[in-house]
Amino acid sequence: MSRILRSALAALAACTMALPQLSAQSADHHQLSDAWWTGPMLANSAATLPRGHVLVEPYLYDVETRETFDEAGARRSTAPSHGLGSLTYIIYGLTDRLALGAVPTFGYTVAPHGANSSRIGVGDVSTLLQYGLTRFRGESSTPATAIAVEETFPTGKYDRLGDRMSDGFGSGAYATTLSFYSQDYFWLPTGRLLRMRFDASQTISARATVQDASVYGTESGFRGLAKPGASSFLDLSSEYSVSRSWVLALDVTYRHGANTSVSGYDVLAASGAPRAIELRSGASDAVGLAPAVEYSWSSRAGVLLGARIIAAGRNTAASITPAVGVNLVH
Repeated sequence: MSRILRSALAALAACTMALPQLSAQSADHHQLSDAWWTGPMLANSAATLPRGHVLVEPYLYDVETRETFDEAGARRSTAPSHGLGSLTYIIYGLTDRLALGAVPTFGYTVAPHGANSSRIGVGDVSTLLQYGLTRFRGESSTPATAIAVEETFPTGKYDRLGDRMSDGFGSGAYATTLSFYSQDYFWLPTGRLLRMRFDASQTISARATVQDASVYGTESGFRGLAKPGASSFLDLSSEYSVSRSWVLALDVTYRHGANTSVSGYDVLAASGAPRAIELRSGASDAVGLAPAVEYSWSSRAGVLLGARIIAAGRNTAASITPAVGVNLVH
């Protein structure tokens, strides 16, 4: 899997280096109408909605992760866990350059061993504000660029989970994400359009108060704080318009997570005196691919079918996430 990801990164980088040799000036506004897009699976658009327009983009997905565990202290086996979930982008164009949105999430976990989630749970909810810096202008080869600020609110359950860890869907911490988006179009020798995006994001989280069993690995009797590590995310995507309605898309992503620390006390210690507890997750790195197929039946409506594939890395389990999304603009 790692060899495949490295090869894909090298191929996409070579393609990106070759793009200046292609003609962006010929891709004027009339020719852009030759392709309808839903957007790739992961990269956000740098083009803000026109004033008064609304985007609704719901996704359904299944995060399948294989966990290794000991059985009777001897044989090692693997069993998949399934994180069924949904997220929906709801964005409104306040002006031609400024957009405001919300991203609610829901989840349900099928555990490989232990209890499944007791019910469909609410995850953390985000609000976002995006401002367009530049717009795509084919005659001057100016790409579209934008900055965005996203604030995540700890609405999901994350601690006091009892013996049902699969009910944890939140972080318990407020988080702020600052992002830069860019998007450009290229007219290929085949006569079709190639759309490319490059997004970069940085997330910083506040501390979370933690009690008992939690998503941070604490157990019953714990009292303390968790500090999620900062996270950096890069996404390079490409979309090739096979025809007006059909598009092939690919995201190549990299995420680095800093150490998450947990500190506190076990108030149920057998000795009777609270026992100090310190936990460290260590830094993590993850490289992923997200191939997808887009089909649009109009310039304002389409569907996407794809899968995000993450190879096992430093403090990162291998996973595959099939997903389906619908893109509606009104």
